[in-house]
Amino acid sequence: MRSTTVTNSIAMLSLLSLIFLAGCSSDKAEQGEEDIDATELEYYKMSQSALRSGNYQTAVERLQFLEARFPFGRYAEQAQLEIIYAYYKSAQSESARAAADRFIRLHPQHPNVDYAYYLRGMASFDEDTNFLEKFIPMNAATRDPGAARDSFNDFSQLIKRFPNSQYAPDAQYRMIYLRNLLAEYEINVARYYIYRGAYIAAANRGRHVFENFQETPSVPDGLAIMVEAYTLLNMETLASEALMVLSENFPDHQSLGRAGKLDASKSVKSSEKSWLNIISFGLLG
Repeated sequence: MRSTTVTNSIAMLSLLSLIFLAGCSSDKAEQGEEDIDATELEYYKMSQSALRSGNYQTAVERLQFLEARFPFGRYAEQAQLEIIYAYYKSAQSESARAAADRFIRLHPQHPNVDYAYYLRGMASFDEDTNFLEKFIPMNAATRDPGAARDSFNDFSQLIKRFPNSQYAPDAQYRMIYLRNLLAEYEINVARYYIYRGAYIAAANRGRHVFENFQETPSVPDGLAIMVEAYTLLNMETLASEALMVLSENFPDHQSLGRAGKLDASKSVKSSEKSWLNIISFGLLG
């Protein structure tokens, strides 16, 4: 009799234990779902806090975690957009452009996709900024223009696709600056060619500026390069034609003398490089 009672008691305890464990598992499952949502929101808030405080690398790490942990979460698209800005502000230009390209490819109809185009242009715009410029004056037109061209093309796409974007006016302003910069770079290359005696190449660079960079400050410099290069090549007809255009449209250009002729003392060939220009390989002086 006692044995039967003990057996029944054990069976009852086992049944109660199973019911209790099932209830705990259900509670944990529900609590786990709530924790996932809470963690996603928590990491998004932390990333926003890092962005506001200027801790951009920390923001990158938290946004990366957010997207990796919750790729289909409610903040996934926003994290993909904001990580472009975080990369850009943390001077990771290549990562910023890659993130922008990815966002544009995945979300071409997103209401803020114009912002991705704008940040892609800004990443290239600031890419070639050298920390030495804070201490030594340097001419941006002497550097490799690859990033400037990329930035110009990115801003151009933004304006073509989204002419009414709030970022379009700033992009247009930067494109004017970049166009002037690219034209000045061509002039610097043309001058280098004259120094080295490559007069045909110099004349072609000058003509390229005249034909493709109208309304930039470098147009008269391009014409002056053409006059000097054609003169050195003994191509008097071409030199006279370029000189006529220069003197009629830019009579006050520094390369011209009183009679409207090219002033030999101010020609590229006769100018001397400073010691600073020489030791900096043409970047300074």
